[in-house]
Amino acid sequence: MTALARVQCTALDCPDPMRLARFYAELLGGEINRPTSLWTTDDDWVTLHAEGGTVLAFQRAPGHRPPHWPDPEHPQQSHLDLGVDDMETAHRQVLDAGGTLLDATHDGGPHGFRVYADPAGHPFCLVRERPGDQQAYEKGTV
Repeated sequence: MTALARVQCTALDCPDPMRLARFYAELLGGEINRPTSLWTTDDDWVTLHAEGGTVLAFQRAPGHRPPHWPDPEHPQQSHLDLGVDDMETAHRQVLDAGGTLLDATHDGGPHGFRVYADPAGHPFCLVRERPGDQQAYEKGTV
């Protein structure tokens, strides 16, 4: 089966994105906020391109409540960003597979995105990729 999407990064909600990026950089090595064509970074969205190719993103969440393992009243807070070439085709496939559209207000621009929930309610984003983004993944230059 041909893949619908590619994992761009795993995003973690947090109150201080740069602080959390520095923490994980200490553990994993890598580069914070490496320039890439996939997204822009700012005080609310910080990335870590860890050694080995994993990309973590840290997203500011106002009023963040940290998880308490394994307390379901304070669940884990992370989501996947999935890069797609054709947003409309991917949208239909996600809905057909049982996903639910939560937010399409950020769908403009070359890297617009839509937020969905999987059948268990976990949020994830479909992110529009531009030509050449897949080659960057394959070369490890993301």
